[in-house]
Amino acid sequence: MTTTTTAAGEARQITPPEERYAAELAFLAAHDPGPRPPGWRLTPRAVVTFVMGSEGRALALPDGADPRGQLPRKLEIGGKFVGDRALVERCVITLAGERGLLLVGEPGTAKSMLSELLSAAVCGTSALTVQGTAGTTEDQLRYGWNYALLLAKGPSPEALVPSPVLTAMTTGAVARVEEITRCLPEVQDALVSLLSERRLAIPELTGTGAAQAHAAPGFTLIATANLRDKGVSEMSAALKRRFNFETVGPIADLDAETELVRRQSRAAVERSGAAFRVDDAVLEALVTAFRDLREGRSAEGWEVERPSTVMSTAEAVAVAGSLALSAAYFPSDRDVLSLVPGHLLGVVRKDEPKDAACLQGYWDGAVRRRAEQGSPTWRTLWDLRHVLED
Repeated sequence: MTTTTTAAGEARQITPPEERYAAELAFLAAHDPGPRPPGWRLTPRAVVTFVMGSEGRALALPDGADPRGQLPRKLEIGGKFVGDRALVERCVITLAGERGLLLVGEPGTAKSMLSELLSAAVCGTSALTVQGTAGTTEDQLRYGWNYALLLAKGPSPEALVPSPVLTAMTTGAVARVEEITRCLPEVQDALVSLLSERRLAIPELTGTGAAQAHAAPGFTLIATANLRDKGVSEMSAALKRRFNFETVGPIADLDAETELVRRQSRAAVERSGAAFRVDDAVLEALVTAFRDLREGRSAEGWEVERPSTVMSTAEAVAVAGSLALSAAYFPSDRDVLSLVPGHLLGVVRKDEPKDAACLQGYWDGAVRRRAEQGSPTWRTLWDLRHVLED
């Protein structure tokens, strides 16, 4: 991602996908005029193309699709989510059926990013979001009140403050609930009637036409949940039945994961206006170490003790970004590769400080054996074994 400036001159670190990829979304809407579910901006097929990309092909607009000539005649759609296309297709079909979608998986597998991309493509906004925490209240999923108006005029539609979920209901959009299992069970269950009856009772407005809010065509909900986080609350069986579950796993291919880490870390440096100076060999070694520790087995098949911390792609991106920024701001101080052990140690010890022993064991096993096989990169890393003992 890069820092962008809005039309109003507002600088942003992160741009929502509906704004960042506005040109692609407009092009795909014109490119595929096929049938669309109620309230959708794109066809289901175009939504998948937006998320996964056009596989290096430039798509062409059909004749007459852009009468004002404001769109390019051809455009290659870039891939945004690195994962299984069939998974994305199932997610899109779930949303087309106006059924709740629950994306589950370990932390750092891009569940939130996927939910953002799907929301932006389906309804044009990813902003109707509730962040689940232990402090999330039922009002944040349903509605609250403007207490100044409430005291002045009593309960009225004007005094009601809709939640992002209620706004999505009444406008036929996609609502997002991040980390739903971090919400208390009684808060989670506020969604049961919304997803089954597709309406929300507002008892305070009984006797008026606004006593019930009904879901407009196109309304649905995407939730995310991490499998290994501490402090999660079990979902009720009733709420589970309202969702289709899809598991988002780690990136399977080393090259694909390395490319993602390279792209994201390069963007972090570009935001600072500095040059990107991290060798491909360093990035590949970093991603390989993350994959070995995540899977409990090296690429060669050697056993590796897994730490408690989830060695996610998101963590790898963070470490690679730190390495790149170090190379940019302290270019002559030390070799970037020499920073890798210290950063890995910081990640491994996040959940359990004693897991530093897992990283030492990894160095004594896989790193040493690769060094003995003649790899100069792994030889250098093996020579840095002492860093893990500090």
